[in-house]
Amino acid sequence: MAIFSAILNFLWGVIATPVSMRLSRTFRLMDVPGDRHRHPSVTPRGAGIVLWTGYLLWALVNPNPGVEVPYVSTGATLVFLVGYMDDMHPMSPLKRLFVHLLSAAWVVIPMPVSIYQRALFLVWIAGCTNAYNFVDGMDGLALSLAFATSCLAFRSGNPYTWLPFCGLIAGVLLWNFPRARTFLGDGGATLLGYVCSSHLAWDIFPGFFHMRPFPMLLTLFLIGGMPVTDTLFAVLRRIARGRSPFCPDRGHLHHILLDLKLATWEVLSLIVVTHMAMVGMGYYFMTRY
Repeated sequence: MAIFSAILNFLWGVIATPVSMRLSRTFRLMDVPGDRHRHPSVTPRGAGIVLWTGYLLWALVNPNPGVEVPYVSTGATLVFLVGYMDDMHPMSPLKRLFVHLLSAAWVVIPMPVSIYQRALFLVWIAGCTNAYNFVDGMDGLALSLAFATSCLAFRSGNPYTWLPFCGLIAGVLLWNFPRARTFLGDGGATLLGYVCSSHLAWDIFPGFFHMRPFPMLLTLFLIGGMPVTDTLFAVLRRIARGRSPFCPDRGHLHHILLDLKLATWEVLSLIVVTHMAMVGMGYYFMTRY
């Protein structure tokens, strides 16, 4: 059933993405080259709607998707819609952060863990939601990181959840790499971060019952991988320079590597491999402590 769902989701990503590109052109959701944007031509940026509808359709038709899926799908809808609205008309970062915290709370409250652990997961999920959006500055990067996370989580989590999500990501990725014919937009990038982190939280919370605070923090940091690491450095860098942590710049790792004249596929491979190593270490660390 999981393999069949993955194939259907893959086909949905492949077929529905061109439709989203037409919608983006109709509603003028276009990314124009200039400043930090180095792509060569005007590009539609509404492919996130394919991820959102694909995930919702899978959740609705799957007879046994998992106890957390109704909560995740509801929160993902809030996250995507706010991001999609921001793609059309920029919103205050604080307003978006509030919605991300609210969506994270919706997933965390039903978890059978302590209040302290709920607070920790809430901040982590909201942080990952924004982190995937922060690193979404290169063709294929956010989708590849989410795909890598899903593949690793597939071995230790619920395969009936992760495998269909892998298929959906792969279908959209074909349109985003090696040459991006469409971008995810804020709606799509934040959706990836929210869905990945929410399902991960439900997968790993049983291992937290007997862990102390520091091992918990280290585990979440490692499993958050490169999006969390890069975002933390970006926030600290901007604050140190007296700028808003939400103010974009070209100081992300992928920008630095691209400026060193590495090919796009080399940068992508390096970051994804590092990300997989971090996530793998997080799972290993959790089993040891």
